[in-house]
Amino acid sequence: MKLSNTHKNRSRSLIAGLAVVVALFGITALSRAMSTGNINVTVRNNSQRVISHLYLAPGDPNNWGPDQLNGSTIPSGGSYILSNVACGGSGVRVIAEDQNGCFVYYNASCDSNQVWEISDTATPDCGG
Repeated sequence: MKLSNTHKNRSRSLIAGLAVVVALFGITALSRAMSTGNINVTVRNNSQRVISHLYLAPGDPNNWGPDQLNGSTIPSGGSYILSNVACGGSGVRVIAEDQNGCFVYYNASCDSNQVWEISDTATPDCGG
């Protein structure tokens, strides 16, 4: 049985439409995967404080993970790279604790690697 030109054109239109839908779905999935993937966060300590602990809170800013410095510190003028940070769709909070037990916070976006520059103008949270 031969298909008429009308049937052939409908088939081609259906296939082309399906290809567009599949391509859009793929782009959407890739975009979501990129926004929820892993990133690097470079922490630059441009303050006079010594950073004694770094914590991560992906997704929930109140659910901190373990100290990322593992006994190291970030001295004034120093930097540290948090590599392969798991990032939820809403981002990841990075928390730095100084030698006095005061905290400063940074909300890292998941769309690309981030650089956080801690300066003396950042108002620390010292629990008071």
